[in-house]
Amino acid sequence: MENFKKTIIFDKSAITIYDALTKSISNWWTTAFEGASNIQGQTFTIRFGTNVFKTMRVEELIPGKRVVWFVIDSLIDIPELKNKTEWISTKIVWEISTVNDQTEVQLTHYGLTPQVECYNICESGWQNFTQSLAAFVITGNGNPFKAA
Repeated sequence: MENFKKTIIFDKSAITIYDALTKSISNWWTTAFEGASNIQGQTFTIRFGTNVFKTMRVEELIPGKRVVWFVIDSLIDIPELKNKTEWISTKIVWEISTVNDQTEVQLTHYGLTPQVECYNICESGWQNFTQSLAAFVITGNGNPFKAA
């Protein structure tokens, strides 16, 4: 089972990327953000309208190196899906490293595999939101989902 993976290369510092992942989620993922994403052991919830949310526990924070979230609750209540809670018990890992004067970010969503019903929808979502993360890191302006 191949977990979803995405690599992004930046001409920004590792700490800039780390800060975007831990302090600025509402600037690139969704403006409907509640909780604390910058304190290990704390939880945060992100919402995409009234029928889609994810609640995550911050499992690991290593400044400039690694961010790990464990999904403790989730709902993707859209007509295309029968299983609307597939994200529960998945893990999202952001590995940050310096390679040839650039910062490489490796996102791995453990448990999000092609066998999961929401894979294509979620893969598309990750593509959009990692592009938004990149735009936010580079220009200061991301393209987060905006709650109505």
